[in-house]
Amino acid sequence: MAAAGLADKWPVLGRHEYAAGWLQVWTDLGRAQRTIDAYARGLAEFLRVCEDHGIDPVTANRADVAVFVRELIGRPSRRGANVVSIDSGCGLANATIQQRLVPVRLFFDFLVEEGVRESNPVGRGRYTPGRKWGGRQRGLVPRVVKLPWIPTEQQWSQILAVAAVEPPRNRVMLALSYDAALRREELCSLRTDDLDPADGCCGCARRRRRTGSSG
Repeated sequence: MAAAGLADKWPVLGRHEYAAGWLQVWTDLGRAQRTIDAYARGLAEFLRVCEDHGIDPVTANRADVAVFVRELIGRPSRRGANVVSIDSGCGLANATIQQRLVPVRLFFDFLVEEGVRESNPVGRGRYTPGRKWGGRQRGLVPRVVKLPWIPTEQQWSQILAVAAVEPPRNRVMLALSYDAALRREELCSLRTDDLDPADGCCGCARRRRRTGSSG
């Protein structure tokens, strides 16, 4: 799909000459179509935010990019209110925000290389030998490693109260996942021959997804 086709899918790209030119360069370099689509979608989101706030994307500074990040953080889930997740909150996940910033950062790299501007307002984390605090320079949005969720005693009581009215199959799955510390995939791929009632053990061999054979 050429830049013109991308502009048909995301009209905002056609309103910005440098955006279309940057995507055309990636297309000419033979990048995968899914990569081009992901870059186009991410850049289109940034350009729409710029238009909504009266920002010139070519001369945007770090504060302007922060407006885009704020939009991502406050964006509701596209899956709707029917999706309920424990410890869920408003906005996109940190990893998704990092992904959205990649095409924006590369777009500004392109503008710098073309001599349109002098610096990239997005930046990236770098390691500089000799600097304090280990020589690490944080990017615009720090990467966050999400810790496992550990329910409180009250939350466990609520979970068990909900599970008590579930069918036997669901109650057994909950008991197995808790007692044997099974991950979701391990629990769903469990077979009867994985259980050893005599010793009270549960063996879960690693299997390949496509073939179903043990690995």
